[in-house]
Amino acid sequence: MAAPPLLSLQNIALTFGGTRLLEAAELIVSPGQRIALVGRNGSGKSTLLKIAAGLIQHDDGVRFAEPGATIRYLPQEPDLAGFSTVLAYVEAGLAPGDDVYRAQYLLNALGLGGEEDPARLSGGEARRAALARVLAPQPDVLLLDEPTNHLDLPVIEWLQDELSQMRSAMVLISHDRRFLSDLSRSTVWLDRGLTRRIEKGFSAFESWRDEVLEQEERDRHKLDRQIVREEHWLRYGVTARRKRNVGRLERLSNLRQERRDQRRVTGNVAMAVSEGRVSGALVAEAETISKRYGDRPIVTDFSTRILRGDRVGIVGPNGAGKTTLIKLLTGLIEPDSGTVKLGAAIEMAMLDQGRARLDPDTRLRDALTGGGSDTLIINGESKHVVGYMKDFLFTPEQANTPIGKLSGGERARVALARALALPSNFLVLDEPTNDLDLETLDLLEEMVSDYSGTVVVVSHDRDFLDRVATSVIMAEGDGRWTEYAGGYSDMVNQRGSGVLARATPAPAPKAERTRSAPPPPPSPARRKLSFKEKHALETLPREIETLDALIDTLTTELADAGLYARDPGAFASKSKALTDAQARKGAAEDQWLELEMLREELEG
Repeated sequence: MAAPPLLSLQNIALTFGGTRLLEAAELIVSPGQRIALVGRNGSGKSTLLKIAAGLIQHDDGVRFAEPGATIRYLPQEPDLAGFSTVLAYVEAGLAPGDDVYRAQYLLNALGLGGEEDPARLSGGEARRAALARVLAPQPDVLLLDEPTNHLDLPVIEWLQDELSQMRSAMVLISHDRRFLSDLSRSTVWLDRGLTRRIEKGFSAFESWRDEVLEQEERDRHKLDRQIVREEHWLRYGVTARRKRNVGRLERLSNLRQERRDQRRVTGNVAMAVSEGRVSGALVAEAETISKRYGDRPIVTDFSTRILRGDRVGIVGPNGAGKTTLIKLLTGLIEPDSGTVKLGAAIEMAMLDQGRARLDPDTRLRDALTGGGSDTLIINGESKHVVGYMKDFLFTPEQANTPIGKLSGGERARVALARALALPSNFLVLDEPTNDLDLETLDLLEEMVSDYSGTVVVVSHDRDFLDRVATSVIMAEGDGRWTEYAGGYSDMVNQRGSGVLARATPAPAPKAERTRSAPPPPPSPARRKLSFKEKHALETLPREIETLDALIDTLTTELADAGLYARDPGAFASKSKALTDAQARKGAAEDQWLELEMLREELEG
């Protein structure tokens, strides 16, 4: 006999701002079940999970939770306000009788010490603290909304292993296919306000979803033909001399109403990259390049050749220097030693990890066009901004919406739309999969695979790398990088392991876990970039460009063989100015690199 459910939602309905978000949604969670909750961005997954957690009141339907069952919910944006330390925040989630030292163990495993000030945590650190809080009690039901967001590969793999060993029932929302496939045993699909369920894990979902949508399209076609037949009867089968068939007219009216009431599937992103001219066969070549951050090696004696058509993935833990390696390979910064050679006719488009170039006060239309115009040039053809917005699932009404008012998934689509609109033959994508739903990820993978140019991508999404990468450059530690043929799984097979996991302290034996035992020593508290550091990080690249231009001008002027003979004073002055500019450029580059490495570590 099946165990009674710990948590159930039946016929849940909810309306937001006049829009019916949920119509008759259901979610049944029994002991030990692991359920993947999937659906498009904006379909209501997070809302349904909040209703399950008891945080939002639904308009209609029934929510039931087994009395005495412990339920823990992980939000996308945890609130740590009101706690003096991270450890205090995590321990506040424990119930009487819970193992108090499990909180410290989880924090250490997640790279935190416990003494950090919650107000000074980065987004990634806040997410790790919230994970420790919901995992510590080992609850009966875990409701996890995007648990892998802001986590690097070592922590994602540690979390996956930790969850696989827990006995808790789980409902998982995630855009990480590998994570969902490995953990889930059932799948609930939220689509157009309704839920469908299969007792199979996420790995079976996509083929099942396609079958459902194909059947819907066949049923819709049958309904359309039926309406056509009834309309033909209405026009030609009823005469003034014959009494109208009231029942048949009512049936036609009902068919038309059924057709109007059908909610079609939200369209897919029409993703196409604006390709530039063909690059040379060699795109980039690095020979024994090295770069240090103070006494710390970031890249040591690394060599690689990137050819036209390559799709190169870069992986490693946060702080390993992945972004720095990209900037070295694309010529944005110079190595301390070694050489980087870029090929001919390179046109590069970049998507940065933090979407930093998206001004929150800029209107959506201006973010896409650059302002001052209503059109873009895509693959040599003019396209109106509203049409381009529709390609990325934005409505015309959103044209004047400030970027800061958009959701995380919408901002990710804006950043992609901007990057793909630029003519390019060399795409550099830093964490492009962040906040994208599964359908958009599918299209991004197809676009990368079909792109005739070259792609370098940093990603923590193992499945994405398996599908698109022709080789993977792996951070081995201590500034060492190794390139492996194939995708992420191929790399794991060749080296015997994935990205090195963080060291986790072994929990104390049960007999030793007493409240009088001293907790493990905390790691140093982390901080955020100051305003001055952020400002320097943003302005230094422009300063370096200005100095580059000055150096080029002075070098050209000093190359005049007759300058010294004509004006020895001017020659000496320009020589001194050139030396000063080169020294200032070197100092600016060192300062920028130091700040960039600090940002990468803090925002991990």
